[in-house]
Amino acid sequence: MKWLTLISLIFLLSSARSRNLLRTARDADHKSPIAHRFNDLKEETFKAVSMITFAQYLQKCSYEGLSKLVKDVVDLAHKCVANEDAPECSKPLPSIFLDEICQVEKLRDSYGAMADCCAKADPERNECFLSFKVHQPDFIPPYQRPAADVICNEYKAERVQLLGNFVYTVARRNPFLHAPAILGLAAEYENALKTCCSESDIGACLDAKVQQISVIKERAKHIGVKQQHGCRVLDKYGERTFQASKLVRMSQKYPKAPFPELVKMVHEVKDVYKECCEGDMIECVDDWSELVTSLCSKQDVFSSKLKPCCEKPVVERTKCIVEAEFDDKPDNLPSLVERYIEDKEVCKSYEPNHDAFLSEFVYEYSRRHPEFSTQLIMRVTKGYETLLDKCCKTDNPADCYGNAVEELNKHIKESEDVVKTNCELFNTHGEADFLKGILVRYTKKMPQVSTDTLLEIGKKMTAVGSKCCSLPEQKRMSCSEHYLSIVIEDMCKRQESTPVNDQVSQCCNELYSYRRPCFTAMGVDTKYVPPPFDPMMFNFDEKMCSAPPAEREEGQLKLLINLIKRKPQMTEEQLKTIAGGFTAMMDKCCKQSDIDACLGEE
Repeated sequence: MKWLTLISLIFLLSSARSRNLLRTARDADHKSPIAHRFNDLKEETFKAVSMITFAQYLQKCSYEGLSKLVKDVVDLAHKCVANEDAPECSKPLPSIFLDEICQVEKLRDSYGAMADCCAKADPERNECFLSFKVHQPDFIPPYQRPAADVICNEYKAERVQLLGNFVYTVARRNPFLHAPAILGLAAEYENALKTCCSESDIGACLDAKVQQISVIKERAKHIGVKQQHGCRVLDKYGERTFQASKLVRMSQKYPKAPFPELVKMVHEVKDVYKECCEGDMIECVDDWSELVTSLCSKQDVFSSKLKPCCEKPVVERTKCIVEAEFDDKPDNLPSLVERYIEDKEVCKSYEPNHDAFLSEFVYEYSRRHPEFSTQLIMRVTKGYETLLDKCCKTDNPADCYGNAVEELNKHIKESEDVVKTNCELFNTHGEADFLKGILVRYTKKMPQVSTDTLLEIGKKMTAVGSKCCSLPEQKRMSCSEHYLSIVIEDMCKRQESTPVNDQVSQCCNELYSYRRPCFTAMGVDTKYVPPPFDPMMFNFDEKMCSAPPAEREEGQLKLLINLIKRKPQMTEEQLKTIAGGFTAMMDKCCKQSDIDACLGEE
């Protein structure tokens, strides 16, 4: 075990290197970072990724306007390839892009305070620009698809411009989506055009593909949210938590891979993720491509499931690898109890280097439990770490940690019970009743949150139930806790600027993996004082009968939230009585000629 510990120690400690040191080391053989990356990516990909970078920072700019900035950067790349000693060629890539942005005329007219970022020095300048990115901005009009013959003629005559326009459109709407994902979506889009533009009835083929293209757009949103969450974990909780979560996931997915290989891969993923999160898309694409190539070169070491992915074109491999099924567990893996609990000398292995010892525990535990969520395995590991910290200080450590299984099983039971209870509710009572249950529980937990925001959170949590409770049982926990973590992280981000209550603050300050259980266990906010009665909160009019069904349903859900805000201590029985009375009132009044008078009377 000592040599494994040593290897993991080398990789885990090396994560302390700063990003600038990483870049310096990586570019040591290259005087010019821009020339190095241009040679790696080749002109077409370099142009596409430059467009993505500018479109994600300058979301209001036109394609034509950004094309001029892309041309400036590509011209500089050509100059630096010809002569790496030329002025400006030694600049880091992020500085080149930000300098170009800061030279845009009338930047302040379009972007206001964002222009002040230009006065800052790097890396603060980049952090400032990142803070102005707007996810799914409402100032961009919906995409209008050109006529079928126009789009195919343009594809044949101006392929690069058409695909450039596609990456521009996706990037400016999804400013946190990493460039490798956008290039993968562009490849899917081009494949759809290749198929249809050779058909006799182009229009019909494209109409059939519209569904596929709208799925591509939805997936862009979905991947963007996941990647933004990964960036937030890295930024807020640090490299140790980020790497622990990746080690869990990779150990589950590649259970036959040797521990040193996985630790090395986790460390490399963290480095590339950091580049992508900081908006450094050229290096993000280049280094991600290297990472995928390295994984494919060792597919026999990692997983038999990688073979079909590694046979695809480079740009399509990432999506395939991310979506690939977990490999089968190795046969006859020994029980961990003997090694980590029954062994009397556990403290001798643990005390010299906690992180190295726990990394190996995470690897061994995760590869045996593909059915557990990442967060649960992190909680089990933290529980084990806490126990060892306490026990290794005692006179008889082995006696002290001898009951570890019972302690760790408490985490497992809590997680399994939450999934079982919620999926039974969802599958038995259906989506509408599940949403109402969520709204009742969460309005009681945080009644200070606005009605619209509570409804939005309720809908997101119901979508998690819809997505995860239809999966086979062994995949439900991982699915539900992953997506709930994203919803909770979003709540906690809002909490930073608009504090809700002490309970929410406490849960948001928990360790990353403990947040979901904290929110689940949260009770009614006993310090909450309901606002004075406002009749407008319970405004009944004829629209409640005449509005479209979806609007009526939303109106009734808002009434439910406002009712709980008025009476957070209300029991389930009282709620049922009121709900029954409300339904009877609506049934009666919606049949009357004077609906408003009836509602007023009732």
